[in-house]
Amino acid sequence: MAKRQKEPEAKISDTPPGRGVIAASRSADSDADLGFEKQLFKAADALRNNMDAAEYKHVVLGLIFLKYISDTFEAKHTELASSKVKGADPEDPDEYKAENIFWVPKVARWSYLLSKAKDPKIGTIVDDAMEAVEKVNSTLKAVLPKDFARAGLDKQRLGQLIDMIGNIGFGGAGHRSRDMLGRVYEYFLSEFASAEGKKGGQFYTPRPVVKMLVNMLAPYKGRIFDPCCGSAGMFVQSEEFIEHHGGRVGDIAVYGQESNYTTWRLAKMNLAIRGIDAKITHGDSFHQDHHPDLKADFVIANPPFNDSDWRGDLLKEDKRWKHGVPPPGNANFAWVQHFLSKLSPTGLAGFVLANGAMSSNSSGEGDIRKSIVEADLVDCMVALPGQLFYSTQISVCLWFLARDKKNGGVSGKFRDRRGHVLFINAWKMGSMIDRVQRTLTDADIATIADTYHAWRGDKRNGAKDKKYENIAGFCKSATLDEIRTHGHVLAPGRYVGAEEALDDGVPFEDKMAALSQELATLTAQGADLDKAIAANLAAIGFPPSLSESRADAAAEADGQGVWQLQLTQARGAKYSLRMREANHQRPHLHATHPDWDASIDINSVEILAGSIPPRELKRVKEWLDSGGNRASVLKAWNDMKAGKAISKDIFPRGEGAE
Repeated sequence: MAKRQKEPEAKISDTPPGRGVIAASRSADSDADLGFEKQLFKAADALRNNMDAAEYKHVVLGLIFLKYISDTFEAKHTELASSKVKGADPEDPDEYKAENIFWVPKVARWSYLLSKAKDPKIGTIVDDAMEAVEKVNSTLKAVLPKDFARAGLDKQRLGQLIDMIGNIGFGGAGHRSRDMLGRVYEYFLSEFASAEGKKGGQFYTPRPVVKMLVNMLAPYKGRIFDPCCGSAGMFVQSEEFIEHHGGRVGDIAVYGQESNYTTWRLAKMNLAIRGIDAKITHGDSFHQDHHPDLKADFVIANPPFNDSDWRGDLLKEDKRWKHGVPPPGNANFAWVQHFLSKLSPTGLAGFVLANGAMSSNSSGEGDIRKSIVEADLVDCMVALPGQLFYSTQISVCLWFLARDKKNGGVSGKFRDRRGHVLFINAWKMGSMIDRVQRTLTDADIATIADTYHAWRGDKRNGAKDKKYENIAGFCKSATLDEIRTHGHVLAPGRYVGAEEALDDGVPFEDKMAALSQELATLTAQGADLDKAIAANLAAIGFPPSLSESRADAAAEADGQGVWQLQLTQARGAKYSLRMREANHQRPHLHATHPDWDASIDINSVEILAGSIPPRELKRVKEWLDSGGNRASVLKAWNDMKAGKAISKDIFPRGEGAE
């Protein structure tokens, strides 16, 4: 079962006289920033100098971890020292181990490191401290970083970093060091992940995505497993969920595996700071499964997207592939079936995959997905917006699988959901926090989780007074027959339909007329600006642009000009009107994409002006004003609006043919 290290009972201060203290200022039940996290990271980052973020994170996070275990130790040491008369021995390691507190030798205690912060050999001193901690705490063996003495690490900056981390102060009850440093550790993880970009996704899943998975699964009790656990964010969030919902952390047992050695070390330290006793092993889950007999109540994971380097050709006969052999070039459905193999008879799984897994039919993936759907293992699918991850800008989806959709898993309190799948389309949710990063708010997460809980009849998680209803554009409870008609594609957009538009009372024709007029005005203004810019350039002796000169030269050389207008609709479909004047004779119109379902007024010649050289505009206007050709153009547009195919020759024979 998950255990927590005992929290410090007294205010701790290793800060020497005259040195400032950074204090926390948040309520115990608040989920807001601690206030100093961002300030602390900026200060630490300023000391990074030219070191790569991938290397520097181990320096900073290793020191934060050492600060935490030292503070926890010192608090217990003070308590034991005050009880000497009762026989307590503050220098007995067993006193600490009995309460799941790491024993910290004198050479590794933070007060000692602070006293040596300006020593030129501080790198060696820190390495010795880490070595000493590992030597007396077997669970930390090979976990802590021990390369602070390397030549590439500026020792003066290292000493300044130790000073800075030592300045974290603690308040009274509710501001325990475990909570505070745990949050600092997580904040630093997220910032380093952002700094590393794509590589950052290997060890950190954004907190809103983790929170979404955990809140939807609601793991109150049982065994939790993550076979690609990264820095262990899923486990940390699971613990927080249990705390916030009145459960007991001791009711869960945590198991995990991570293939990347340095990431595994981050996970071990992250869990230790949180006081979570977990069985986290290092190794490849596909080829070195360290939990072969585990049957988990909950599987929560964010596996690598579309991994092509998983050596699947060596596992073609693996017993885990109950629904089909995954292709060697993509591990998505290898992960899905690995998750399924780890579920108990009533287990639930929630995980992240790239959107392609919902619809791909290549290399047998469609058959595997079909088998999983037909086995009635899919409980819920959630389409998330793009730009949530540091590692990719693509949209992703959440899958929720259930071994037994009749009795609802470990709680046995869900409704019978056999033969149905819930689809949620959340691609419009969230908000941008900067130019490239999107986040989901707590309200967004609650909306999605509450919808799922109401659908599955989860009374413990707020569904008691809520009745599920399909909402166009957002959620739909679909039958297996409906999924079959869509070829077992699991993209929520296929099922939820279009969002109902609010009627503002303005007729569509009036809206389009106003938009057309606005477009014409803006186009004309743009043309005027182009003329003004060209005149100003000419006045100071600059010729027309190279591209314009080349276009004019080409037109004069072969006696023809080509003009094109392209319109892009909101959904991304493109339509173009192309007019060609051969040898300065009759133009020809060609329209692409015959399913035009919007309106445009071809009478407004200004719409075309932006894509026609100004010196040719008069000729085009004259052509459009001619009776027969004008009627043919309008007929073409009307046909497109009606969804009819466009004939190549829309002019009378001999009039418009090229």
